[in-house]
Amino acid sequence: MALRLDGKALAKELEQRLAQQVRNGCAQAGRPPGLAVLRVGDDPASAVYVANKEKACARVGVESFGAHLPASSQPQTLLKAIQALNADARVDGILLQLPLPEGLDETPLLAAIDPDKDADGLHTLNLGRLLKGEPGPRSCTPAGVMAMLRSQGIDPSGKRAVVVGRSILVGQPMALMLQAANATVTVAHSRTRDLPALTRQADILVVAAGRPEMIGAEHVAPGAVVVDVGIHRRPEGGLCGDVNAAELEPLVAALSPVPGGVGPMTVTMLLVNTVLAWSRRHQLDHDLDDLVP
Repeated sequence: MALRLDGKALAKELEQRLAQQVRNGCAQAGRPPGLAVLRVGDDPASAVYVANKEKACARVGVESFGAHLPASSQPQTLLKAIQALNADARVDGILLQLPLPEGLDETPLLAAIDPDKDADGLHTLNLGRLLKGEPGPRSCTPAGVMAMLRSQGIDPSGKRAVVVGRSILVGQPMALMLQAANATVTVAHSRTRDLPALTRQADILVVAAGRPEMIGAEHVAPGAVVVDVGIHRRPEGGLCGDVNAAELEPLVAALSPVPGGVGPMTVTMLLVNTVLAWSRRHQLDHDLDDLVP
C-alpha cells in the first residue's frame, strides 16, 4: 500500500501555523494580512477556486479584498484595478485568477502586479528570484509539492526527479525547486520521445501534464514517489488526476490523491506568500522559512 501524500491534512496543519502567526503579529502590525483576488468573467471553476480561497482566508485571519469584473472588461480597466491594489496599504498579496476570458492577455496584467505583493509567485522578477535562489514569493503549486514531500521526510537530494509538464505555472518552477533541493531533474513534455523509458528512471515523479490518467503502470519504477498535480472531471462523474491511481497504487512508495492532494496545498501556499509579505512589511518575526523552497 502506497503512502498517501495527504495535502488536505497538511494544509490544515499549516493553516494553524499561519493563524498563530497572524494572532502574534496583529498588534505590532496594526492590522491583519490582506489578500486581494481579482476575478474576471464567470468561469465556473474560477468561482469555486475563489470561494475556497476566501474561506481559507477567513480560517487563518487574512482579510479578503479584490473585485469581480465582467468578462467584457477592457485591459485598461484591469490595469487600473491592479494599480489600485498595488497602492492599497491594506493589501499584502494580489492574485489575478486565471484563466482570463478569451481575448484578454494575462502577461501585461501579471507584470503590472507589485512583485512584493505577487501572491501567486508568477511575476517575472519572482521567477528570476527563484532561479537565483533569492528570497521572494514562490509559485504556489510547486511550493506546495515541496512542502508535501518534506512533511513525509522525502528528501530529493541525490535523487532522480522527472517533471512531466513545462508550464510556467507548475512545470518550470517545480523543476527549479527540485534542483535547488539537490535533485537531478529532467523535464518531459509533449515532444518527449519514449516517455515511459524516461519516467521509469524517476525516484520522484511529478506529473503536471493536463491529460487525464496519462501516466500508468508502465511509466513508473517500483518504489517511486509520485505527485499528481492534475485534476479533471470524468464524463461519468467524479474526479481524476493525470495519473491512473488504481494502476500505480500497488507499485509506488508514495502517491498524492486526487482530490485531497496538491489542490489544498496550492491554496495554503497562497496564504503563506501573503502572510510572509505582511510579516516582512511590518518586520515581524516568524517561523515560516521552512515553507519557502
